Amino acid sequence: MEKNYFLPAEWHPQSYIQLTWPHSGTDWNYMLDEVETCFFNLASEIASRQPLLLIAPEYPEKLKDFKYKDNIHFVKCPTNDTWARDHGFITLLQNDGTPLLLDFCFNGWGMKFAANKDNLINWNLYQSNLLKGSYTNCRNFILEGGSIESDGKGTMLTTSTCLLAPNRNDVMTREDIELYLKERFNLQQVLWLDHGFLAGDDTDSHIDTLARLCPDNTIVYVQCTDSADEHYDELSKMEEQLKTFRTLENTPYRLLPLPMPTAIYDEEGERLPATYANFLIMNDAILYPTYNQPDNDQKAAQILTQAFPEKDIVGIDCCPLIKQHGSLHCVTMQYPESVKNSKH
Repeated sequence: MEKNYFLPAEWHPQSYIQLTWPHSGTDWNYMLDEVETCFFNLASEIASRQPLLLIAPEYPEKLKDFKYKDNIHFVKCPTNDTWARDHGFITLLQNDGTPLLLDFCFNGWGMKFAANKDNLINWNLYQSNLLKGSYTNCRNFILEGGSIESDGKGTMLTTSTCLLAPNRNDVMTREDIELYLKERFNLQQVLWLDHGFLAGDDTDSHIDTLARLCPDNTIVYVQCTDSADEHYDELSKMEEQLKTFRTLENTPYRLLPLPMPTAIYDEEGERLPATYANFLIMNDAILYPTYNQPDNDQKAAQILTQAFPEKDIVGIDCCPLIKQHGSLHCVTMQYPESVKNSKH
């Protein structure tokens, strides 16, 4: 029987963008003011363009006199952390536009971190009546939004290092997982990247840190040109594998390389997983992370302009976010346009 649903691409027309706000009960406590400034800037760029879905235990003080407050839809909810991309709903659309809100199990990237509260956010959010769509329980499968990319036409891009990592879906083989993904998301092909990593990454190489599907059969990806860099071999192999990938029409992808940020280290000297691939696609803008590296930041903007010529390319300083090993795409989650309940 032909399935009547699909996984929309991120550039499909959207309603909400979700932010799960940092607070003193999270790992951000030691640098809360700094990271809240980053979130405030994100909230401003989002809410000036689209409805902002805000999740937090309490309404943030920083947003009390917010210019775009009328475009914020707040849900009070306990949280462990801020990574909405990984604990948020993954939305399917039926052919008539009706959303299916898929609630997968989030277990802190393979039980590395506490996720008991974050794993209940979707159910709390669904109870708020802000979302339109059918709640779909997928909690017998562990999946994070940052680990998959869709072109909206039946192709998914993912990494084998993440989906086959320990403490996620250990009892399943690669073939089992591919079969599950094809069935669950109505896919025709899954493209598995077997190479590529970022030092300091807690996610076991989420695809949204390495390579991103874009319109017109384009893949934007991180390129390392410094042979002395620890990433050089793996990212070169990733680049070669990307060249072998084919669309459903059996044509090669248009590949656009993003620069590698100059290495950023934490106080202990550990390298942090800074990447320009961690950008958010919105209806009329691309929000992308910057790292106080003017040349690299500008080069990244130029590449994103090639991939999205009709959208505003807006940089947001994500140096605070990278201190907790994530970036801009990791803290956001988009919802297709039919998800917003018109009563709100």
